Amino acid sequence: MHSTQSGTPGPAKKSEERSALYAVTIFPLLILAAGVLGFVLPGAFAGLSGWVNPLLGIIMFGMGLTLTAPDFALVVKNPVPVVIGVVAQFVIMPLLGLLISWVLQLPAELAVGVILVGCCPGGTASNVVSYLAKGDVALSVAMTSISTLIAPFLTPLLAVWLAGERMDVSGTEMMLSILEVVLVPVLLGLVVRGLVPRVVVAVTPALPWVSVAAISVIVAIVVAGSAAAIVSAGLLVLLAVVLHNGLGYLLGYGAATLFRVPVSARRTTAIEVGMQNSGLATSLARTYFTPEAALPGAVFSVWHNVSGALVAAFLRRRSAARD
Repeated sequence: MHSTQSGTPGPAKKSEERSALYAVTIFPLLILAAGVLGFVLPGAFAGLSGWVNPLLGIIMFGMGLTLTAPDFALVVKNPVPVVIGVVAQFVIMPLLGLLISWVLQLPAELAVGVILVGCCPGGTASNVVSYLAKGDVALSVAMTSISTLIAPFLTPLLAVWLAGERMDVSGTEMMLSILEVVLVPVLLGLVVRGLVPRVVVAVTPALPWVSVAAISVIVAIVVAGSAAAIVSAGLLVLLAVVLHNGLGYLLGYGAATLFRVPVSARRTTAIEVGMQNSGLATSLARTYFTPEAALPGAVFSVWHNVSGALVAAFLRRRSAARD
């Protein structure tokens, strides 16, 4: 769900904007429906657990296909907002995950899941949400790209530091796993775009739908494998996820405000910090812990799309009221 738009849309872009609005509205509904299906028909999805990593690889490959040289040029031309956003991403969300787990006294499996969500890079839907929220889309793409590229090194380091006593896994194993399902597909997507750019541009409009289909199946698989945990701890997990996501938005905006960046960059930073690559968290939890540990990632996948659409609508209305 990666937007290639990197400027302010003019009148010719109205149809594109309508399409983006439609997508960001439909995405959470489709993912929510997948979660319901996984819960109601667990037998249909429980045997597909081996698909989680390949599906995540497809999402990351699609992200790589959308990246262009100007996305990275922004980091060189105006690095301060990018650095602020990426640092906030890997400081605020991991510590929030740990704090929320402690305050809510979550069981070890769920605490690991929440902390893993916090240690992951920005979510791929954040670019569309930033666009709809009148944020700085070029900055959003740069932040997501950089946080994703450094995630193989920072995510396992943070996860082992904050949740090490709850996990029996080495940081090296986790790093290799993230390299396999995140970095390699992203780099492969970049290579393919360089080799056949016209073909990639032609298929770009379909990429968000491919991503949401993959995320929906991941959610259904995880929910199917965690049905019992949902019954016993569903509301507790939802509370943890809503707090994590909401405080991420608020603290991300606050961090950007401290450095007096433009309002559009503040909005983007809030969205980038609050929206996580929860598919990666789900994959790591299933691989290195238990199906129950993957539950916070699955719930986050649904909720941050819902909250992202609401935040975008709220900020867009604020912009319209000022104009």
